[in-house]
Amino acid sequence: MTPILVPQLGNEILEAEVTEWLVAEGAEVAAGDELVTITTTKMAIDIEAPVSGRLIRIAIPEGELAKVGATLGEIG
Repeated sequence: MTPILVPQLGNEILEAEVTEWLVAEGAEVAAGDELVTITTTKMAIDIEAPVSGRLIRIAIPEGELAKVGATLGEIG
């Protein structure tokens, strides 16, 4: 399994809100596909799939906060 992580977004940003999952759990994805939108107080970012496979788990649902480095979901 490959985790989908909240990236480092700058020294001052410690967390982001999961705004929208663009792919449903169980869907096939290709490396580089946009999976989820996260929002900070300064920006909105689309997180891409690091590898091809199936989105097997969404760990943090829409509307929840995620710390930098947290696992948003997993591709298997």
